[in-house]
Amino acid sequence: MIDFGFDKIALIGAVALIVIGPQKLPRVARTVGHLIGKAQRYVADVKAEVNRSIELEELQKMKSQFESAASDIQNTVQREVNDANRAFDTGWNQATASAIAGGDGSGSEPLQSPPLAYKRPNKRWRLKRSAVPQWFKQRQGMRTRALSGAARVARFRPPRVK
Repeated sequence: MIDFGFDKIALIGAVALIVIGPQKLPRVARTVGHLIGKAQRYVADVKAEVNRSIELEELQKMKSQFESAASDIQNTVQREVNDANRAFDTGWNQATASAIAGGDGSGSEPLQSPPLAYKRPNKRWRLKRSAVPQWFKQRQGMRTRALSGAARVARFRPPRVK
């Protein structure tokens, strides 16, 4: 960059005073100052844009590194899960094969789990309770249970035979 010292600026000012004249010199100096200010702002904007692009490139590099690390972790976890599933299936097949081999000797059918027995649902959720205490209802002779028609039928239905 050009190095302007005090002596060079004084020489340029003296030449400008002689060439331009004392009446127009303040207006020319103001215009030159505006142009220099615009040039400085333009240079600062270019520097900021270059810095933003450099930071963006760094962030993109960091993002790609994080994505690759995440995919590596995902692949490792998936591989471990697959190994555990394979080991479990192998152990299960060996256990079921040995249980079946002890039974009829065919070894082709897996071990069956017993069927679940039907359990009748608890119907107490149909009982409606209010904010009035139970002892107060009993003392006043109020009904403590309110059943709908379907609930009465369900309550007095004979039990199912299995």
